[in-house]
Amino acid sequence: MSRASREKDLVDTFVELADTMVGGYDIVELLYRLVSRSADIFGAADAGILLPAADGTLEVVASTSERSQLIGLLQLGADQGPCLDAYRTGESVTVDDIEAIRRRWPRFAQDAGHLGYRWMHAMPLRLRDEIIGSLNLFGDAPGALSAEDATAARGLADIATIGILHERAFRESDVARKQLQHALDSRVIIEQAKGVLAHTHKIDMDQAFHVLRGQARSSRRPLSDIAREIVDDASGRAERPL
Repeated sequence: MSRASREKDLVDTFVELADTMVGGYDIVELLYRLVSRSADIFGAADAGILLPAADGTLEVVASTSERSQLIGLLQLGADQGPCLDAYRTGESVTVDDIEAIRRRWPRFAQDAGHLGYRWMHAMPLRLRDEIIGSLNLFGDAPGALSAEDATAARGLADIATIGILHERAFRESDVARKQLQHALDSRVIIEQAKGVLAHTHKIDMDQAFHVLRGQARSSRRPLSDIAREIVDDASGRAERPL
């Protein structure tokens, strides 16, 4: 991607995320748009987002692939890793040498080595003193984000945080919790819908997700609504007598 093209994509993404401030938006689509755009703009292989559930337990809410979902789950299972550190400390964490993972997070490294990522960059989703999750980038090639890219990625994470919470949710904590819980609950039905599509169309889970997002975009409806219809339709077919 050329510099001019990347700068345009970055500006377009800022504008899209800023639009969530206007009102009525689909938080699930916002999170998937954020990870997809972040990976493309910064030349990462994948991206993902961690958010806490109502009980404080972190969960992978949005990811660009099954592999990036797994790397998040491995960190949660080991209770260590760059994404968790970014969430807990409120500071960005960069890993530009895969060997650093083995030294700093040995339990996580044991399980993560076979996934093939060479660098990681994790940023807290933070508004003032409140940290609501982390936005995480993963790269296959040696290297890491430049200082300029890290600053731009930080900006995306900040405006996404504002989009999730914005002033209404920031003043009313119940609204914020409901929005985040909706995203967490939607993840379950989205995973089920991906499984249905993968089985029906004989495709892998990543391809199934692209089909799912395509249907949501073409119909201009929330991703979770389309996912629920797919799952309900599959359940209905299974219950019908032969």
